[in-house]
Amino acid sequence: MRNRKAVIYAVMAALLYAISAPISKILLDEIQPTMLAALLYLGAGIGLWIVQWIQARVDPARLSPPRIAKEQSPYIFWMIPLDVLAPILLMFGLTMTSAANASLLNNFEIVTTAMFALFFFKEKISKKLWLAISLVTVSSLILSIEDLSSLSFTLGSIFVLMACLCWGLENNITRVLSINRPIQIVIIKGLGSGFGSLLIAMFLNDVTLNPTYLVLALILGFFAYGLSILFYVLAQRDLGAATTSAFYAFAPFMGAALSLMIFREPPSVKFIFALSIMMVGAYFAYQDKKN
Repeated sequence: MRNRKAVIYAVMAALLYAISAPISKILLDEIQPTMLAALLYLGAGIGLWIVQWIQARVDPARLSPPRIAKEQSPYIFWMIPLDVLAPILLMFGLTMTSAANASLLNNFEIVTTAMFALFFFKEKISKKLWLAISLVTVSSLILSIEDLSSLSFTLGSIFVLMACLCWGLENNITRVLSINRPIQIVIIKGLGSGFGSLLIAMFLNDVTLNPTYLVLALILGFFAYGLSILFYVLAQRDLGAATTSAFYAFAPFMGAALSLMIFREPPSVKFIFALSIMMVGAYFAYQDKKN
């Protein structure tokens, strides 16, 4: 029963995160990448802080789990910079590649999460998950290569893949912290990373003051980053980092579909080929967890 509940959390996390790339692509027309990254995480942190404040008044007993231990401080020290860097890289990538392409490339996070989980956190990876990782990697390479003859990669894709690398390590760090109250972790992630990104935006003179777009970005951050990360952390408690990230395999497909509908971007032959391979990879990842 607990595992079934954890699977539902993982799927909800994927559904909410799927809206991030296409909507962010629209907001990037008016907001600089560093500023948008800041607003997304601030929306997550502020939104869930309000949720926690309401919980404290409605049901104080729910706020009883232990606080973050002193020995967990190094993990927070690494988590926040990674969360500052990852969305900034993703936003820059979105300015240079299509939203559908970026959405699919987000699946590479499965690969980086699993590799860090294996080598640094000693999680076991099954044969099916290895196959899924291999297929997702091949698909990501197909999407990223601009010229096959010279093996040149598109800059936008490289930025997205670098974001996935940061999030892969950060996912495993979050796994270590997931024994704490999940909403507390997400508030720390949101406010810490949000203010960190905001300082970078201010330094680069990228601050946007359009109230309409500010509010829209904060709302997107609350749903696509705040609630999504909260469900992700809840899922990690029972499923582990590698397994939870495998369920995230479905988010890029939903994001890509939304992008194609919103921007009416005609999919290329390369995109369809990569999509087919990635769907098979996602299937094996799902089957592995189902069994």
